[in-house]
Amino acid sequence: MAKKEEKTNVMRILEQKKIPYTAHTYPADGAVSGVEVAQMLGQKPAQVFKTLVTRGASKSYYVFMIPVAEELDLKKAARAAGEKSIAMIKSKELLPLTGYIHGGCSPIGMKKQFMTMAHFTVKDFSTVIFSAGKIGYQVELSFEDLCKVVPVGTADVTV
Repeated sequence: MAKKEEKTNVMRILEQKKIPYTAHTYPADGAVSGVEVAQMLGQKPAQVFKTLVTRGASKSYYVFMIPVAEELDLKKAARAAGEKSIAMIKSKELLPLTGYIHGGCSPIGMKKQFMTMAHFTVKDFSTVIFSAGKIGYQVELSFEDLCKVVPVGTADVTV
């Protein structure tokens, strides 16, 4: 019998909303960097985005999607979010807050919807690739389709 393809919650949400996507998997033996994931998938690192969760000075949470080879600029991120300052949340806060673990965080399907911003280069590609909510799984879809599931703004938020 053929092995049934494993679906993540992100994939189920996209299917419920009838949004076309391509699933990608990679061998997940421990943590790998986003750049390594892009290489394993044969994709340009600029087109593969990581999902970062932050907390502003107001105690509000914000989600940023940036290319895997880039680094979040906390000052630019704070400006984009209208905050005095912004900081990355601690790894141990991620699961209770979002339902996702470090390395498997997706902007789709978090426990609560937070304001989400993508680096403006997301619009340079016909599709964008990001975590499907589980280490070893990625989804690829158009930015327009992502915005149908999660309201996402764009800004210059990298170093």
